[in-house]
Amino acid sequence: MTTPAAAARTLTEHPHYRYRGCQPDPDQPTRAAGDPDLTVNAWLPHTGDGQENQAERHARERAAITVCGYCPVRAACRAYANTLTDEGLLAEPEGIWGGELALERHRALIAARTAAAPAPQPAPVTAERLAEARTPAKRTVLRALARHTDPELVAIAARMDLRTANWHRSALVSLLGLDKETTTREQLLAAAVAHGLLPDTVRIVPDGRWPLVAAPTTDGARQRRLAPDMPIQLTIPGLPHYPRRPPAPAPRRPAVVRRLRVVPAPTVPLALPHRALEPAA
Repeated sequence: MTTPAAAARTLTEHPHYRYRGCQPDPDQPTRAAGDPDLTVNAWLPHTGDGQENQAERHARERAAITVCGYCPVRAACRAYANTLTDEGLLAEPEGIWGGELALERHRALIAARTAAAPAPQPAPVTAERLAEARTPAKRTVLRALARHTDPELVAIAARMDLRTANWHRSALVSLLGLDKETTTREQLLAAAVAHGLLPDTVRIVPDGRWPLVAAPTTDGARQRRLAPDMPIQLTIPGLPHYPRRPPAPAPRRPAVVRRLRVVPAPTVPLALPHRALEPAA
């Protein structure tokens, strides 16, 4: 494995190192030899007064990368910048080196680490895990999940609030030894049938390949990362997450039949207010 010091020696001892475009111009020491319109600091992070405008930064970076395009030591410069230190960090974590932005080098490093990392092994499905997955609440969520695809409808069918239903759904993924990042709804239900949590005759409504069985985040950021092309579920703000149960009707009491005594009308005339009508003149 090449060390940063060895890669730096390979770069600086290159026979064409003195012809690189980012070195100072002999006639204008503050300007780059490859482009007099660029300063020698164009390949480094902005250090001037105030914040650099985004459009200006993009223009500066494009001009600097253009100069790197015909630099005779571009490959050696890029190799040095991407060399790792003993701590596993980039030799040059900032600036433009070999025509690459710092963000591009960091993304490549993260991708290499992710590819080299071993895939996590799912936990074995033990009898204790199955016993926890057989609780009435979790089996109710499974039955609701087999009939509905939308999380809110699942919560309504399970007679839970949305957060509780999503929590049970996420716990079931872990209890059945599945991966929360990739497991689809149909895979979770198939595992539930295989372990006897649902009957073999259950009818599962299909919904596609979206890996969304784990509890979603409130802002939907996790879902956009796991399934960026999934159709968005439209909701109306202000409505309750699930319908409230109607109050139980009061028990009916047996009707009581009462005998009514008829009272004759009074014979004394009642004095009622009146106004006499007079013919018009």
